[in-house]
Amino acid sequence: GQTQKMNLFQSITSALDNALAKDPTAVIFGEDVAFGGVFRCTVGLRDKYGKDRVFNTPLCEQGIVGFGIGVAVAGATAIAEIQFADYIFPAFDQIVNEAAKYRYRSGDLFNCGNLTIRAPWGCVGHGALYHSQSPEAFFAHCPGIKIVIPRSPLQAKGLLLSCIEDKNPCIFFEPKILYRAAVEQVPVEPYNIPLSQAEVLQTGSDVTLVAWGTQVHVIKEVAAMAQEKLGVSCEVIDLRTILPWDTETVCK
Repeated sequence: GQTQKMNLFQSITSALDNALAKDPTAVIFGEDVAFGGVFRCTVGLRDKYGKDRVFNTPLCEQGIVGFGIGVAVAGATAIAEIQFADYIFPAFDQIVNEAAKYRYRSGDLFNCGNLTIRAPWGCVGHGALYHSQSPEAFFAHCPGIKIVIPRSPLQAKGLLLSCIEDKNPCIFFEPKILYRAAVEQVPVEPYNIPLSQAEVLQTGSDVTLVAWGTQVHVIKEVAAMAQEKLGVSCEVIDLRTILPWDTETVCK
């Protein structure tokens, strides 16, 4: 189908646009999302879909996720934005003790699987201590949620749409240093990239290098240096989904 040159934040916008168009119950909410968000990921969506479907919340991450759980339990599709991944910690209890356990504690009578939490993630070079963290490891030990981190615009759109459509609560971390750095041809129409499937970006016979998000680009450079300077053949794997991760591909 038709493709368009997009950077990472534009591919996120495209995915959210597709999700809102396809699912009349889908809503996007968070701090400042109504005017487009700090990184412009939701720009134009309130004007297109209305203030009942794209709206601002109070500055309360616990409340944002708690509200999202309620929206999802009621049967609608909740897309919550945490303005920076560093601010997800006030919502830690809601994510780990409520969202992740809702299906289990109700014996699958109820669930909040229609909840997706988005957040800009990682360092950008000048963010200091409250705008540079990568908190995925805290959540990687919690069954009941899925955690996904893309490396590029093409990956971001397909993986985000898969998170939104997945019947489990998902956390989707977006590498903010790549928002405007990476540009690719991305399909305009919706498409899906399967969750929990790692991708082998480069085959190799000596050592396996595993990374996700921004670090995939670093590891690719390392693999090239190892080959050139040491004659070491590196296999490079993008994990993509942190939980549940693709043990089969990595072990193989």
